[in-house]
Order: sequence, then C-alpha cells, then structure tokens
Amino acid sequence: MTWHHPSPRIIHQSKTPSNFPTCHSFPFFSSIHSHLILNLAPFPSPTRQEIDELCDEWVPEPLIPSLNKELQYEPPVLESAAGPHTIINGKEVVNFASANYLGFIGHPKLLDSCSSALAKYGVGSCGPRGFYGTIDVHLDCEARIAKFLGTPESILYSYGLSTMFSAIPAFSKKGDVIVADEGVHWGIQNGLYLSRSTVVYFKHNDMDSLRETLENITAKYKKAKNLRRYIVIEAVYQNSGEIAPLDEIIKLKEKYRFRVLLDESNSLGVLGSSGRGLTEYCGVPVEKIDIITASMGHALATEGGFCTGSTRVIDHQRLSSSGYVFSASLPPYLASAAITAIDVLEENPNLIKKLKKNIAFLRKGLSKIPGITITSNPESPIVYLRLEKSRGSMKDDLHLLENIAERVLKEESVFVVVSKRSTLDKCRLPVGIRLFVSAGHSESDLLKASESLKKVVASVLGGQN
Repeated sequence: MTWHHPSPRIIHQSKTPSNFPTCHSFPFFSSIHSHLILNLAPFPSPTRQEIDELCDEWVPEPLIPSLNKELQYEPPVLESAAGPHTIINGKEVVNFASANYLGFIGHPKLLDSCSSALAKYGVGSCGPRGFYGTIDVHLDCEARIAKFLGTPESILYSYGLSTMFSAIPAFSKKGDVIVADEGVHWGIQNGLYLSRSTVVYFKHNDMDSLRETLENITAKYKKAKNLRRYIVIEAVYQNSGEIAPLDEIIKLKEKYRFRVLLDESNSLGVLGSSGRGLTEYCGVPVEKIDIITASMGHALATEGGFCTGSTRVIDHQRLSSSGYVFSASLPPYLASAAITAIDVLEENPNLIKKLKKNIAFLRKGLSKIPGITITSNPESPIVYLRLEKSRGSMKDDLHLLENIAERVLKEESVFVVVSKRSTLDKCRLPVGIRLFVSAGHSESDLLKASESLKKVVASVLGGQN
C-alpha cells in the first residue's frame, strides 16, 4: 500500500500580545500531522538610543553619481571679452575657442545698440511672451530676421539651445518618426528625446545611408495614416565641421515625402554670398525647408535663438512650444543687438569674404602637421582636427588631444578646444580639436595657431611613439 501525505498547509499561530506590533517578530516552523505551523515569536523593539544610532549611521543614496577624474574638468576662465584675443590667467591669448565668426564681439555699433536699449527698456522683461513679456523690439527683431532670410515670419526664443529643445517637440509627437544625422549636437538630441517620437539615425552626412533609411521607414509605415515624418540635420555640424548637402537632401525629402528641420546655428552669417546660410550656399529655395532654427550666439554675437518659416509654422509655436510659452522673453537689449548685427552684416558683405580667406589660410597652415588630419569642409568656420591614427579608444584619444590643447595654451598662448562631450551626449563621432575661425583674426593670429600646433603636436606625438 502506498501512503500519500497531504500537502502541508501553513497555519499562522501568533504568540504576539495584542498590543505588540506584529512587524517586530520572527518566524520559526514546526510540523504537526503533516501541517506546517508558522509560529511568530515577539522580537524586542529597539531602544530610543539604538534608533538614534541607526539614524546617525544611515547614509542616503547620493543625488548624483560620483564624478570620476575625466568628468572633473575645469575649463579655462576668460577674464575679458571673447574676441579674437582674450585674457586667461592674466595673459593675453589668441582665441580660437569662441564661435565669433564675424568678429562682432565688442563691435561699437552693437555696444551702442545695447546701451540705448538698456536705457529705454532696462535689463529683463520679467514675463513670457504670452503674458505681458512681449516688447516692441521683439517684434522688430522677428520681422528683421524674416526679411533677411526671405521667410514669411520668425519667432524668438530666450536661449539658443531651447529653440531646438522646444521646436522639435512642438511638431513631432509620440508615434511620429524622425530620421536624424548621427552627428547632431546635444541640443538637437535633447529635442528628439523630448518629442517621444521614434528616432532613427543615419550615418553622418552619408546620403546613401539616408536614402536607405528613408526607404526602410517608408516600407515599414506604408499603411500608417496621419504619420508625420521628419529629417533633422545641421547645416554645419558642430561635432565634425562638415556641411550638409542640402540639395541632395531636398531631393530625397520630396521623393519620400518627409519634412525637413534644418539647424543653421553655425552657418548663419557664414555660408552663402550674403551670409543667409545653407539654403543660399546650396541654391535651394528657402520655402523648401519646413522649419529652420538657429542660435544667435554665434555669428550675430548676441544670445537667444529663433525659428523661421511659414506663418502657420510660427503661429503653432506661439501656443505649443514650451520654451516660448513658459520662459521669460529675450532681454530687449539682446534683441536690439541682433537687429544691429544683421544690419552690419548686410552693410559689410566683405566680412564673409574675409572669413573665407581666413579659413583657407589656416587650413593651409594646418594641412602638413604629421599625425593630424583636417576632416572639416573647406568652407566650414569650424576647422576640425583629428588624429590620423587612433590610440585604441575614444578615452585615450581624448586624453591625448586634451594634452595638446593644454600645452598649446600654456606654452604658446593659443586657445583651442577639444570636442569633449558630456555623459548625456549620445554622439559617437571621433573626438578632435576644434578651431573656430573669425573674420576678426589677423594673418599673424592664424600663422601663430598653425605654427604652435605643429610644434606641440610634434612634441606630444613624438613622445607617444
């Protein structure tokens, strides 16, 4: 005969007094006739002194992770205006770290414009545009930008990066699709993230990769209805100095029926015969671009940003763009400075020719440095230098390039920057040294930069071999 034991059942048998908290008990088990008995014996409560000791010993989780040595970086501090020459640690240096492309920092007309605006309006606006923060100079600035670029309307933002943060989520939502270049800067990346859209990256400035990506998305969402699809690019890529082939992108846009969002932050005032940006440079009618954004903190040497396009595109942002609706409006003197900067640019088109001449002169001087290669477009104001041979990892390359930049500043009084990226930046393009060329640089400044880099690179790379 086979005996079958019944499945044990757990019976709670508390020996805890009714006035004693049940959480202060510990279990032990016993078995009676195949039943598993759970006995809860009282566990003494901690004394007041023990509670105080536990509280004293408790350490909360840190709000942020501990910073490693690579993240504990203190950039040089400028002690004067960020013009072609500046002061660092009490010493004058040649400045190639500021995107002062037209040399407008410290321009007398911009300073006079700011002084007049400060006297008339004060410093800030103390309110968003939709809540009594709109001042007449804001409307004048928006109209001036639209007139300069040949678009129906423009909208101002208080901060350059907030333009991209806000404009992208205002139009692209969850369920929409964005195709973006893998080299876009962090401001655009954050806008893509905030949109909650499906984001697909194509290889940097690679039109074959873009074409293949658009084909795949078109096939995948063939039956989808009311799907908005965007291509997001920079005119001049901050992370590489390359220039987007806009004419080819427009052909692909029209073939696959996508919209294009173009960031002109590093091309406004630089590309094209009159500085109107990538559309003028590539001969593409501006109306073929659905949304154009730009920071005014580069060539225009002021602050804030703008979006320009059709009336419908602009009006939508006035109600739906968080950076516009909820931020205090741009300080009036900065809007006044932007108007003046555009006026000065139109009155002095030779500034663009001078900038192009300086770019060509610097590239020629940097082109024969062993171990370093120029990867940026010949007409880009960002001259981008990379190592010919990687040291095996981005971390090692970055350390080597930082050593070069630090020594050039310390020994040769030339200020250049390495494309150091934050932990939030998802761009994985190779790191390099960036030189921002200005129309304000003299030939001797450019010669000093190329000769200094040649000397320091030879010393650093020679010591590595």
